[in-house]
Amino acid sequence: MNKNIAVIRGDGIGPEIVNQALLVLNAVADMYGHTFTYDDVDMGGCAIDKWGDPLPQAMLDKCLASDSVLLGAVGGNKWNDVPGPMRPEKGLLRLRVGMGVYSNNRPAKIWKQLASASPLKQSIVDKGIDFIIVRELIGGIYFGEHKTDEIDGQKVATDILAYSEEEIERIGRIGFETARKRRKQLCSVEKSNVLDSSRLWKAVMHRLAAEYPDVELTDMLVDNCAMQIVKNPAQFDVIVTENMFGDILSDEASMITGSIGMIPSSSLGKTSCGLYEPIHGSAPDIAGMDVANPIGTILSAAMMLRYSFDMADEADCIENAISAVLDDGYRSADIMPSDPTEAAVCKKVGCTEMGKLIIEHLRKG
Repeated sequence: MNKNIAVIRGDGIGPEIVNQALLVLNAVADMYGHTFTYDDVDMGGCAIDKWGDPLPQAMLDKCLASDSVLLGAVGGNKWNDVPGPMRPEKGLLRLRVGMGVYSNNRPAKIWKQLASASPLKQSIVDKGIDFIIVRELIGGIYFGEHKTDEIDGQKVATDILAYSEEEIERIGRIGFETARKRRKQLCSVEKSNVLDSSRLWKAVMHRLAAEYPDVELTDMLVDNCAMQIVKNPAQFDVIVTENMFGDILSDEASMITGSIGMIPSSSLGKTSCGLYEPIHGSAPDIAGMDVANPIGTILSAAMMLRYSFDMADEADCIENAISAVLDDGYRSADIMPSDPTEAAVCKKVGCTEMGKLIIEHLRKG
């Protein structure tokens, strides 16, 4: 199978971690008889420096012409003082809107080898943490009307939270389809005891449920969900929710897994062309030092194979190789145990060496 992948190395540690992900993809292509071609795209701070724009139209066009996009990270202190519309992150927002990727899918998974890194009690971690939050990405309060007026001598700020049936239905379908590829359990999270937008959300989700009889749908209020994620995360398979709730819950979920360096994400829309990236930032303080953890980016590439290219076996192969490397005790700096006894049986490796080890286990099968 031939696939064209737009590659955004970005800023900070972005080039280092993306390079390792591409080497892993090349190994997968050799093993399974695929051809992956890569088209480099400038976005973020590097694009500002080169083009005076965080995402020039020509670069967006490359992404739109690809089968999927792999992104490292963008931004850094170097560009803190540029005008707001020109900040590196504006390129990412423009990319999401341009690609029409309205669904951000972020896994929360605790690798058994890193269980001690979770801040949760061991008894909770032992039950397992392996769920995905499907977050609506380009609607809701973040994209509604924002204004500040002066009323009776004081400022009054207003932010509009609005969702249409169509917007809810399209993200709902992503939730149901994702659950179908996992354990077939979907939890719809809202605040229907207070918000009209949530009552509409709940009604649309239940209407959709009739089309997915093989998926069990449950409802949960967002405040309860926030509590349940730390009390009993094992109960969740797929969570689907609106933009702001998803932003908050996915950050909470990332913390219970022990390290953000291990977490990938995908953003999908109407087509199979998705945007795949680790959840961490560009970490400019360690850029060029070969100490960054590439696993989140490599797992993002695995998600691309699974969800955009329907290459489930290839994705499994990557995930199994990562697990085997962790079994062997290899750790990047961010996932080295703090306990001296645990650390004594682990081996700290850099970004390049971690990628090399994962490829070696890939080839072993």
